Amino acid sequence: MTRHSRQLRDTPVTHALYQRYQTVRDHTEHLVEPLSAEDMVVQSMPDASPAKWHMAHTTWFFETFLLAPNVDDYTPFDPTFGYLFNSYYEAVGPRHPRPQRGLMTRPSVDQVLAYRKHVDEHMAALLMTEVSDDMASLIELGLAHEEQHQELLLMDILHLFSLSSLKPTYSPRWPKDAGGRRGRFKPLSAGLTQIGHDGNGFAFDHEGPRHTTYLQSFEISDRLVTNGEWLSFIADGGYHTAALWLSEGWTLIQENGWNAPLYWYHDDNGWKRMSLRGLEDIDPAAPVTHISYYEAAAFATWADARLPTEAEWEAAARAGLLEQVDSVAWQWTQSAYSAYPGFKPSAGAVGEYNGKFMINQMVLRGGASVTSPNHCRLTYRNFFQPDKRWMVAGLRLARDSRQPGVVNPHDSEFARDVLAGLSAPTKSLSPKYFYDAAGSDLFEAICETAEYYPTRAETGLLRRIADQIAATIPEGAALVEFGSGASEKTRLVLDAAPHIAVYVPIDISATALNKAAQSLRQQYPTLTVAPQVDDFTRVLTLPKEADGHTRIGFFPGSTIGNFTDQQAVDFLHAAHDVLGENAHFIVGVDMVKDADTLVAAYDDAEGVTARFNKNLLTRINRELDADFNVEAFDHLAVWNAQQACMEMHLVSRHEQVVSVAGHSFRFAAGERLHTENSHKFTVQSFTDLAARAGWTVSEHWVSDAPEVALFSLQA
Repeated sequence: MTRHSRQLRDTPVTHALYQRYQTVRDHTEHLVEPLSAEDMVVQSMPDASPAKWHMAHTTWFFETFLLAPNVDDYTPFDPTFGYLFNSYYEAVGPRHPRPQRGLMTRPSVDQVLAYRKHVDEHMAALLMTEVSDDMASLIELGLAHEEQHQELLLMDILHLFSLSSLKPTYSPRWPKDAGGRRGRFKPLSAGLTQIGHDGNGFAFDHEGPRHTTYLQSFEISDRLVTNGEWLSFIADGGYHTAALWLSEGWTLIQENGWNAPLYWYHDDNGWKRMSLRGLEDIDPAAPVTHISYYEAAAFATWADARLPTEAEWEAAARAGLLEQVDSVAWQWTQSAYSAYPGFKPSAGAVGEYNGKFMINQMVLRGGASVTSPNHCRLTYRNFFQPDKRWMVAGLRLARDSRQPGVVNPHDSEFARDVLAGLSAPTKSLSPKYFYDAAGSDLFEAICETAEYYPTRAETGLLRRIADQIAATIPEGAALVEFGSGASEKTRLVLDAAPHIAVYVPIDISATALNKAAQSLRQQYPTLTVAPQVDDFTRVLTLPKEADGHTRIGFFPGSTIGNFTDQQAVDFLHAAHDVLGENAHFIVGVDMVKDADTLVAAYDDAEGVTARFNKNLLTRINRELDADFNVEAFDHLAVWNAQQACMEMHLVSRHEQVVSVAGHSFRFAAGERLHTENSHKFTVQSFTDLAARAGWTVSEHWVSDAPEVALFSLQA
């Protein structure tokens, strides 16, 4: 049957490719099931295409690029279809004008379905041969191309139905976009980063080559802008304030009378929107969709922010900073669609796929509710002209990191906490802010000092009992580590429990987290590593990679001692909520011991802990435009026997006034700035603490002196 004589055989590779081919093709026909023949022939605007055309065009791709060149004596289903259903491939020949696709009442829908069946039968035979790597790549391109048209088909149907006076429903069961909290800005430090596809698995040609680029430090919202926020923009005159808009955007909204996103309608009862479920009330907590680039940019200006670049978006997504990555709406970036360094279009007609459109378009990242299953990647580059808004497009905000001299103390949680702590009668700062990049490195150095026993003692204990812990972890579990740092101790558990499927490290330091995640992926290639940059004390959700897996919590390092009594109870409660029913939680604690050993551990002879403590002032200077004289403060570590905790302070050497984010704070000579508590426990005191949070101690292990312990908690 083929030009090259090959024995027909069902190899695992071709079988898998055939199964994927069949799944994708079946999904297209599943999407058109709710449509009538009349629905499938109408073209609502030049940018849209009839559903019938999408079905035929995706079939034409396989006939033109796979069957005709590779099957001996292949007879096209209908020679005229090459003209009717070519889209933009100049090398293939002339085509029916795009704006007139809705005039094609012939061929009928039944004929198009017969065309699909004809091509599918021949493709099935072709796929049962020994397919070459080049041919397999072309088939994968054809399937990805069809998945793109599946999304376009839904977008085009929604636009068509929105123009109907009846406002018909495509599917009453189409899922709603979930509402939720508004976004929070998450920081990412400056530095070199790599973006683009790494060559493993399928990607469109314009997603590569992978290359290095430099990012300035920035902040990016972890969630998309909501309908409620957009309503505030409208109420504040957003569509009537020229200063917010790019010139072309302002002209566009004036000419077209835009005063809301596409598919929004206002009547006496307020705002409604058209969706695939029909006309419905607007959910203020759900993400806004169907906005143009111009609207997104105007909103960002109004919100005192900006759109992220595509490099920032990809770096933040890889760092685990983002929620709603590809499940709701494509997200506009401020990056123009252009070639990556070293990009070259493929040879032949398929080289027209992306490169020829690299002009007058803007990049969108992520994915949408209408995107086909498993179609998205973090490197995916969608692109549209800036005035388009019939696609499912939304936005997330970004902004530059604080610049020196900018006084706005309310734009970050760090700033608010520092100002509140310095304003209190007894000045204090949260120890969670120790761990910027320099602080994380210094803490690793502390763990190497002769005096700091907790890390060595706990590591030794873990080595001794790792097999016992592994035996309690079910097959295919997700290990969730709170405050993971460098994840060094975690490796002992992963080595003992290779049946763990997913590892979710959670840490506030993106730099430390990304460094550890990269190392773990290399060391454990079969393990899914899904890092999450977050304050582990307030985690509400976990990455989607953890869905469907039994979750085992891991909290070594005696960090729970940094909490107050009530904070520890609240954290253990919250951890249970995140880990779920029948949760299992492994927690490390430091035990009560003699004061000399404890004080030495927090005031080492080399002064590493002192530098770690003072680095918090350096960070405040850098990020909050402060003027702390770091050398005007001494490090102090003291044992509080009554509270059973070690305390760390910074002590002012003399009377001084410090400016932070435009606020002044007076320090008396000898005044203490309290930076950390580290509570120590007995077996009984920690058992009682766990019980107050709804946990039962199922087992515990204590190390040799100086003693630390690991507790196995059961919900």
